[in-house]
Amino acid sequence: MKNIFLFLMFIFLPGCVGIPKGISPVKGFELQRYLGTWYEIVRLDHSFEKDLDSVSAEYSIRSDGGIRVINRGFNPKTGKWKQAEGKAYSVKDPHVGRLKVSFFGPFYGAYNIIDLDQDQYSYAMVCGPNRSYFWLLARRPDMPESLKTDLIQKAGELGFDTKKLIHVQHEAGQF
Repeated sequence: MKNIFLFLMFIFLPGCVGIPKGISPVKGFELQRYLGTWYEIVRLDHSFEKDLDSVSAEYSIRSDGGIRVINRGFNPKTGKWKQAEGKAYSVKDPHVGRLKVSFFGPFYGAYNIIDLDQDQYSYAMVCGPNRSYFWLLARRPDMPESLKTDLIQKAGELGFDTKKLIHVQHEAGQF
C-alpha cells in the first residue's frame, strides 16, 4: 500500500507545479525587481481566500536563497486578518517567471507569471497549474480601469473564466 501511495504521489504532484496548455510564463524575469508588496486586483476565488478583501502578498529573499511569501487578507465578515507564510523557488530557469510555492510541508503549487509590466514591474498576471487559478496583481491597491479591462480581456483570450472573477476591495487604513 505504501508503494502505491508513493507511486501516485510521483505521478500527480508534478502536475501541481505545471502550467496550463497554451500558456507561457514570461521570459526576462528579474526576481529582485519582483520582490516587495503586490496587491490583488482580481482573482478567481478559492477556499483559501474566501471572503477576503485587502489581499496583498509580500515577497522577500530567504536565507536559503528561496523566496519568503507572506499572503495577507482581511475578512470583513469576521473583522479579522488572515495571514499565511510560505516559500517559493524558481522552476528550472530563474529568468523565467515560473515558481513553485508551498504554504505547508513538502507540497508545492504552481505560480506562473504569464504577463508582466517588464518596464516598471507595476502589474503581473499569475496563474496556477490550470485555468481555475488566476490573479491580477499590482504594486498599488488600485489600477487604472482601462488597464484592468485590457488585462481581464487578455485573461479571457487565454481561456480563464473572467465572468467568475472577484474584484478585490481595498479599504483605506487596512494596510
